[in-house]
Amino acid sequence: MAEERSGARALLEVLQQEGVELVFGYPGGAVLPLYDELGRSSIRHVLVRQEQAAVHAASGYARVSGKTGVCFATSGPGATNLVTGIATAYMDSVPVVAFTGQVPTTMVGSDAFQETDITGITLPITKHNYLVNDVKDLPRIAKEAFYIASTGRPGPVLVDIPRDVALTPCQEAVPQEVELRGYKPTYQGHPGQIRALAQLLAEAKRPLIFVGGGVVASGAEELLRQLAEKIQIPVATSLTGLGAFPEDHPLSLGLIGLHGKPYANFAVKECDLLLGLGVRFDERVTGALQQFAPQAKIAHLDIDPAEIGKNVRVDLPLVGDLNCIIKELLPLLKPYDAAPWLARIKALRSSYPLIASPGGELQTPWVIERLGEMTRGRAIITTDVGQHQMFAALFYGYTEPRTFISSCGLGTMGYGLPAAIGAALARPDKQVWLVTGEGSLQMHMAELATAREQGLAIKILLFNNNCLGMVRQLQHDYYQGRYTAVKFSGNPDFVRLAECYGAAALRISKPEEVVPALAEAMQNDRLTLIECLVSEEEMVNTMAPPGEVIR
Repeated sequence: MAEERSGARALLEVLQQEGVELVFGYPGGAVLPLYDELGRSSIRHVLVRQEQAAVHAASGYARVSGKTGVCFATSGPGATNLVTGIATAYMDSVPVVAFTGQVPTTMVGSDAFQETDITGITLPITKHNYLVNDVKDLPRIAKEAFYIASTGRPGPVLVDIPRDVALTPCQEAVPQEVELRGYKPTYQGHPGQIRALAQLLAEAKRPLIFVGGGVVASGAEELLRQLAEKIQIPVATSLTGLGAFPEDHPLSLGLIGLHGKPYANFAVKECDLLLGLGVRFDERVTGALQQFAPQAKIAHLDIDPAEIGKNVRVDLPLVGDLNCIIKELLPLLKPYDAAPWLARIKALRSSYPLIASPGGELQTPWVIERLGEMTRGRAIITTDVGQHQMFAALFYGYTEPRTFISSCGLGTMGYGLPAAIGAALARPDKQVWLVTGEGSLQMHMAELATAREQGLAIKILLFNNNCLGMVRQLQHDYYQGRYTAVKFSGNPDFVRLAECYGAAALRISKPEEVVPALAEAMQNDRLTLIECLVSEEEMVNTMAPPGEVIR
């Protein structure tokens, strides 16, 4: 007699239909029915060392591959350990579907062992979430979860599955199509608004394009290049927009905002038309809103109507998919006299250069610049959060999309290593470098075991200043140098620690050691850590207190 199809098996059918190849997770009692079926399937499971790392790895996988990342966790602490990772994916609009086990439906609400209201907890940080109370709904809900996560503005979706639901026989077929009342993302831009935008561009004398993660999510990088080149508009980026426009292009300005390139920030101040493509205009970009792009009309293009006008005044709103909109816009464009504006941009670059100097001591920007040169800006760079993140954003020189992977919106320390694992599994043909600090690395250091277990030759640049560098810098700038709780005195020997995990490891402290160390790491086929000893006095430039003018 054939084995009856359970809810858990129906779920695995959905995963296979959606083309899922990898699941990141950590098992436990309530989620074992899913794991039992997963073990019988062709889908590969990556066992992380803590559930938060499962979401970060799924996020790294999604951001590099363009597919939806998937993770599993059990009920209670397993589910709550996902929360920071889910919030990280939500803030950066990353398509992730998290499946959690739950206590049986008869025990929900009884404070049973390892019971947590994870749908209630994650309601504000998911695009949508579900508690599956009836096995008949499971195939439909799982299918909807992938659809919601990956369409419109991407984001995380959580599906909470009680143990008895996963074990109950399920007769319902997996739906082939998803139709959701009330959820209809707008893809085509309004023709009248597209014509109005073309007119604004024709009238502008100093236009500037500001690119965010929405360009990458929509796969509009090539169309963006055509747009910029057709009428010679300079292009600046947000953190999530890095790589959407090649930084070796003559029209590229790179990062703007709180830690941005000075000449790029001055260009924003002087432009007369700012074209925001898939951006949030968050406070780390704008600073004081009343003095952001003060001479400019602002056109804001985004697939999420809630973002338009949320933070900055908008003269021309345009809702839709950037691929669709730019295709319609390109034939309408007429060249403007770009020479005076481009000459001014050139003068700003000359007056406010961003230079990495080797100096007498080892300096983080100089190391990252050498890495960019040696990889030609084509490696995948994942980062943690802190000074090293900003240095990586400013000095690497990204030339391809989906190569800068970082927690940009939430600013989650510990993101970098698990994200590098997901990235390396998504693109085994690409070299993956993690740029991190000793504070961030220690938040998910155990994932070195996951990287080794998966046979990943991730390269780790660890910048060690024995302190929380960005927090120390804030205390230096705004608290009169009263340093509190930022000094590490109990750090391990990171080289020996990495070796314990089976990694190759070396330590450098002088500029002349940089290129040989990078070359050695690039040539081997092993998980490799390079510890760079840098000064705690190192500072990221271009800072301003929250809400003040970015200079």
